[in-house]
Amino acid sequence: MGNLTVIVLAAGGGTRMKSKTMKVLHPIGGRSMIGHVLRAVEAVEPTSVVAVVGHQREQVGPHIIELLPTAVLAVQETQEGTGHAVRIAMEASGTTSGTVIVAAGDTPLLEGESLRAFAVEHEAAQRAVSILSGKVPKPFGYGRIVRNAEGDVEAIVEEKEATPEQREIDEINSGILAFDAEFLIGALARITNDNAKGEYYLTDAVGLAREDGLTVGAHLIDDVAQTEGANDRAQLAELGKELNRRIVTRWMKDGVTVMDPATTWIESDVVIEPDATILPGTQLLGATVIREDAVIGPDTTLKDCEIGAGARVIRTHGELAVIGDRATVGPFAYLRPGTQLGVGGKIGTFVETKNAQIGDGAKVPHLSYVGDAEIGEGANIGAGTIFANYDGVAKHRTTIGRHAKTGSNNTFVAPVSVGDGAGTAGGTIVRRNVPAGALAVSSAPQRNLDGWTESRRAGTAQAEAARTAREQQEKTEG
Repeated sequence: MGNLTVIVLAAGGGTRMKSKTMKVLHPIGGRSMIGHVLRAVEAVEPTSVVAVVGHQREQVGPHIIELLPTAVLAVQETQEGTGHAVRIAMEASGTTSGTVIVAAGDTPLLEGESLRAFAVEHEAAQRAVSILSGKVPKPFGYGRIVRNAEGDVEAIVEEKEATPEQREIDEINSGILAFDAEFLIGALARITNDNAKGEYYLTDAVGLAREDGLTVGAHLIDDVAQTEGANDRAQLAELGKELNRRIVTRWMKDGVTVMDPATTWIESDVVIEPDATILPGTQLLGATVIREDAVIGPDTTLKDCEIGAGARVIRTHGELAVIGDRATVGPFAYLRPGTQLGVGGKIGTFVETKNAQIGDGAKVPHLSYVGDAEIGEGANIGAGTIFANYDGVAKHRTTIGRHAKTGSNNTFVAPVSVGDGAGTAGGTIVRRNVPAGALAVSSAPQRNLDGWTESRRAGTAQAEAARTAREQQEKTEG
């Protein structure tokens, strides 16, 4: 293709969202609505992109530039229709030749391949105007594509301007149009706001092209859902459900096993290798990566995590964590940012980790909190262990050496280290460093106060059980 400018309309207020967040910024499938549109636009490899912003432009503008730094922002101070918005965009772009595509910022299912096919057909046909159209069973609210007896496009008629006969037409304007730039510049100066809404309709350019004897055509897209927008949260949820269905289906066709697509949610930027298995109730969010042969779920949520080949993650919530090959996590584990689990390692049931590096083959099997820690290769952390990393002012780290074995119900009061091959006894509170190969014991010798229950808990079932046991013992010994 030659010189190509894409204009993305993102100035509307989106009042039906009833939100402090601008409509096009609402998330769907792990990106904003306009983020999906910009991704599709990039696939066309345009010469320039102009985004028209207006309402809440202090939110929308920076977001667009973050996603597409080369974009030009054009400000529509007052929303006077699509024709007005495109006129402002053309002035900002300086475009005088080539092709101009106009797209909406709230069509998150739009795909780059479809947009490219539309642009290629428009240029090949050398049209003044091309319309991306679709057929829908219920066209209410859409502009209708009006064709003549020969099937040529005569006009786009908006719902409020349509006659009863025109409202029966099921071919609708998607809002995505392509123009010859030279024609568009002239047409924008001729479009008026003499209509029911008092707005400048970009679609009036179709009639102007016909008056000038120029070619107008429509590119009928089979997958009309790609052009659907969301005006409220109910519509956004429906689009989100459809987007997720498409994403899950794509991964299954690429060799991923998804046991229950209906309860599996996978966002747009997730990467899954073939032969991974996703079990019911799983959400894979953000930039999560799942390697081959890994099994995720059931009932697991992972955001921005990397799961190694052959790893198993069960009923776990994780964020910004890295799990090594063949490692196991869960059930009921909580992986907080900075968690790293080595090859063949284990984070077990009811374990919470944060900023913790757990080495190859190391295990934290049960009921523990591991924060700000480094656990060496092959080490084993006993059940019920707490890494006390916070002194009320600052966080401190604990280091557990290679192949160290720590007892149950330990507390490591950071900063502290346990050397390679060392051990700690059950119930130990470790306040000082433990040398390599040493055993740390901090508990006092056990004392038994004989007769305490009968004297202090007289009249209770506990005292009665103790009395009975004492009498039986005395008979045996007697």
